[in-house]
Amino acid sequence: SVQSSLPVILVFPDLVFRCCLANVNSVLIFSVVDDWIESYKADRDTALLDLINFFIQCSGCKGVVSGEMFRNMQNSEIIRRMTEEFDEDSGDYPLTMAGPLWKKFKGSFCEFIAVLVRQCQYSIIYDEYLMDTVISLLTGLSDSQVRAFRHTSTLAAMKLMTALVNVALNLSINMDNTQRQYETERNKMVAKRANDRLELLLQKRKELQENQDEIENMMNAIFKGVFVHRYRDAIAEIRAICIEEIGMWMKLYSDAFLNDSYLKYVGWTMHDKQGEVRLKCLTALQGLYYNRELNTRLELFTSRFKDRIVSMTLDKEYDVAVQAIKLLTLVLHTDEVLSPEDCESVYHLVYSAHRPVAIAAGEFLFKKLFSTREPEEEGAPRRRGRQSPNANLIKTTVFFFLESELHEHAAYLVDSLWESGAELLKDWECMTSLLLDEPLPGEEALTDRQETALIEIMLCTVRQAAECHPPIGRGTGKRVMTAKEKKTQLDDRTRMTELFAVALPPLLAKYSIDAEKVTNLLQLPQFFDLEIYTTGRLEKHLEALLRQIREIVEKHTDTEVLEACSKTYHALCNEEFTIFNRVDIARSQMLDELVDKFNRLLEDFLQEGEEPDEDDAYQVLSTLKRITAFHNAHDLSQWDLFTSNFKLLNTGIENGDMPEQIVVHALQCTHYVILWHLAKVSEGSHRKEDLVSLRKQMRMFCLMCQRYLTNVNTTVKEQAFTILCDVLLIFSHQMVSGGREQLEPLVYSPDDSLQRELLSFILHHVFIDQDDDSGSTDGQQDDEAGKIEALHKRRNLLAAYCKLIIYNVVEMNTGADIFKQYMRYYNDYGDIIKETMSKTRQIDKIQCAKTLILSLQQLFNEMLSELGTGFDRSSSAFCGIKELARRFSLTFGLDQVKTRDAIAMLHKDGIEFAFKEPSPQGEGNPPVYLAFLDILSEFSSKLMRQDKRTVHMYLERFMTFQMALQREDCWLPLISYRNSLQAGGDDDTMSVVSGYSSRGSSVRSKKAKAATPTESSSSADVSWQQQTMQTPVMMPSPHLTSTMLRGPGDVRGEPKRARDDSYMGVYALPPDPQQQPHPHTLPQTPQLHQTRRGTGLMEEDEEPIVEDVMMSSEGRMDDLNEGMDFDTMDIDLPPSKNRRERSELKPDYFDPASIMDESVLGVSMF
Repeated sequence: SVQSSLPVILVFPDLVFRCCLANVNSVLIFSVVDDWIESYKADRDTALLDLINFFIQCSGCKGVVSGEMFRNMQNSEIIRRMTEEFDEDSGDYPLTMAGPLWKKFKGSFCEFIAVLVRQCQYSIIYDEYLMDTVISLLTGLSDSQVRAFRHTSTLAAMKLMTALVNVALNLSINMDNTQRQYETERNKMVAKRANDRLELLLQKRKELQENQDEIENMMNAIFKGVFVHRYRDAIAEIRAICIEEIGMWMKLYSDAFLNDSYLKYVGWTMHDKQGEVRLKCLTALQGLYYNRELNTRLELFTSRFKDRIVSMTLDKEYDVAVQAIKLLTLVLHTDEVLSPEDCESVYHLVYSAHRPVAIAAGEFLFKKLFSTREPEEEGAPRRRGRQSPNANLIKTTVFFFLESELHEHAAYLVDSLWESGAELLKDWECMTSLLLDEPLPGEEALTDRQETALIEIMLCTVRQAAECHPPIGRGTGKRVMTAKEKKTQLDDRTRMTELFAVALPPLLAKYSIDAEKVTNLLQLPQFFDLEIYTTGRLEKHLEALLRQIREIVEKHTDTEVLEACSKTYHALCNEEFTIFNRVDIARSQMLDELVDKFNRLLEDFLQEGEEPDEDDAYQVLSTLKRITAFHNAHDLSQWDLFTSNFKLLNTGIENGDMPEQIVVHALQCTHYVILWHLAKVSEGSHRKEDLVSLRKQMRMFCLMCQRYLTNVNTTVKEQAFTILCDVLLIFSHQMVSGGREQLEPLVYSPDDSLQRELLSFILHHVFIDQDDDSGSTDGQQDDEAGKIEALHKRRNLLAAYCKLIIYNVVEMNTGADIFKQYMRYYNDYGDIIKETMSKTRQIDKIQCAKTLILSLQQLFNEMLSELGTGFDRSSSAFCGIKELARRFSLTFGLDQVKTRDAIAMLHKDGIEFAFKEPSPQGEGNPPVYLAFLDILSEFSSKLMRQDKRTVHMYLERFMTFQMALQREDCWLPLISYRNSLQAGGDDDTMSVVSGYSSRGSSVRSKKAKAATPTESSSSADVSWQQQTMQTPVMMPSPHLTSTMLRGPGDVRGEPKRARDDSYMGVYALPPDPQQQPHPHTLPQTPQLHQTRRGTGLMEEDEEPIVEDVMMSSEGRMDDLNEGMDFDTMDIDLPPSKNRRERSELKPDYFDPASIMDESVLGVSMF
């Protein structure tokens, strides 16, 4: 045990402190407390001094209160002396220290206080010395400007208050029992009445009443001396402690504390700026609303703060939003408290991307809409299908889904309801019955739109049950499933397979002409346990399914339907299962017929001398669509599709009248042919003839795509460009990596003409204004959805080309034409261009820098061609190029060593460009491109000091003696650029500081220290570190013990009573925390504030040792409570039950007309 391992010489504070730190069991803490109580009874001053030193030590203070100090000094003087003893080298103290030991300290510390009160509750707690001294000390410490004292003492005081609440609750119960015994004895006949017992009961009740009064006084002292100050403390952790504990008081002893005079503190603090404090408010309220017996006492509070709770469901802190939704779910128990508008604001959160929020909203929705389930009669057979109790609930789910108008998010709705309504969502028998069976007499049938929604929801429930993970965008990564979850998954897959293997063919037959319904239904077999087709003897249903799929392929030409059929065949054609041969035969027969039909139609379609009609073109297109959709997932190499498709594409080039959709699908199908051929060659076992054939086909196809880049049809050009980029990337030099050197003959690098055509396509089809893009949106420029779709398509085209740059398929310098568009098209493509710059810099820093400077040079030349050589350097065009250069400079980051060579090369190229073209007017005039130096100066801050001198020397090689003497305006770019290179440490320092501060002051430390330069650090770095990392000068601890913000009355020396009244009154509700940032530091005393402003370098969220501690109520607290002005209430424990009926009702403390009288204000602390 810890006790046996500690030295005997340890005094009580060290013993208890180490017990708390070691997180020992409760038995040892009880033993320590019992020993201390015995020592207190023997010598209370010495024992109490040990307890005081324990609290001081738990605050992290090295000072010790001596016996002389304890006897002769006031608490304020003792605290001031301990403040001087505090270790200022570190802002850490036990409650904030990191590490597993210190994390357990808080719990043990709180347990010690609870045990101490529990063991003393029948003896020394009422001696009017122990508790008065401890409460007085904790009250003084909680008012300290030292955060460690304030935090530790507030925690101790709040836990002490909670322990006293438990004592008061026990006293109340004992008083009620005693009173009941007294009444019983007194009601007996005189002959049977025991007068001695009556006197004992009266004496006991009197003692209990006196004890209760003592406890009331103690709790009043803590509440007024600590809570009413600290619940508005500047430190969020302290405010959170207060709110957490007042929630415990109201929950433990609701008769005394669950009234509006205490609830108001929780209600106001729900507007706190810090999420952790708002979270404590909600968790405290959850403990109250969970007990339905307390709902009547919460009615006024609910009506007053309901709107705030509803608004917190949209809190910027997700944890707060989750708890707000859970609290509203508990509020649902109260009839008609939440309006339909309140509920709707929670309903839409089931579509939130944050899963805990969505799950909480799903539980709210389930309890609100699905709690009216019809009870089944006992002994009656269980109703199934559309007669089951779930039928109406499933319809309600469909109605809600349609009314939400978010039809593409059924998977998110199902995931949100999964934890609370999985039983309902997995009632697939009822769903299929609603779709297949005729409605009952008097029952309204589902509409076509409702059936579509039900099928989509049914598919999502099947996917959720089979995959056991949330939809894309809502998952938190792969999670290891438990054994129970795995068993549930297997059972669900078995049940869904047995059900849908039978029900799916009729469903497909019923909805075979509806593309949307069929597309969703065809995805169901992907989640089947295919072994059940054999073990369950369901082969005839498999045959029916294959027949239905074939009929759907023949009926539909929609790409989504055909791809769904292809994926279904792919899922069923699994060689691991015995049904493979049956499905493979059906697939082969269908594809044989399709290919034969395509070849026959194509031969007629391409006959010379005959112009094909629209019907022939439609037949070719529909057949080609089906083949292309299946070629995506199935290897059709046994049918020579390359020859027929290439012939079709070649005819389109020669004649120029080929329908665009035929060309688009022929390009796609040929692409699949080449990819499947490559997959077979990459397997390892291949012949040389296969490589030669593939190489020939690939190059012919690339040439064909290149020719289609000049097609008049935009859709065809976009398809050719996308496929060409994919083929170039796949067959680049990257394909031989990973031990695949045998594929080297297939490597294909685009020639210069192809690179130029690709770049030209990007410049003419991507970097265009929205209104100019008339081809890809079919003229629907006013349609917002069409514009978004067109932008998405252009982004894909740009991303395809940028991948060629990143993987070095095309020359990196071609990226200059992309990079120069960074500013102009920042909103549309800024993220893609920035990522491309980042990737190219990782590949080759120097070449990337040369590409960046080339893009600036191109823009500069374009500006000169428009404005001429005599342009104004304040023009928008020139300023735009300079701003682009500044943005480029920021992408190099702060590490000058890593980018040293790249920046130097960038300056070299820039200087050479600036002096490349001499003035046509003679030597006395500046070079034509001299103004480019003004742009180049944006990169000077990225040069290291020694490199600045080198670049300056290189600049002087291009300068003549006369140039150095020029001071005219036309030479200002040269002058400013030279100054940026000669600025040395000052410019270097300022540039780094500005760049560093732009990151949002990322250096965080409890105590800023002067930086020590290392050998590798430059002098500029040392200078910057010395500027930004000075240690702030700390003032001595002021002699004021109160840390309240003083009003004007304090300066004039008004009595302390008036000052207390000014801050003990109720403050109005603050505004929404999302609209105004929470101040981390608050106005200080003038002397201290002046000292900090002198350093100017204190981090915004650092916590100095000496600080002001109250949240300011000036300028940010509007009176949203309609003029409410209350003072702190006395804690008045309720009378025993026989007195409770005669007690008057308390006033409504949320009513503005209810103002407290003077008798309530005139209270004493002790």
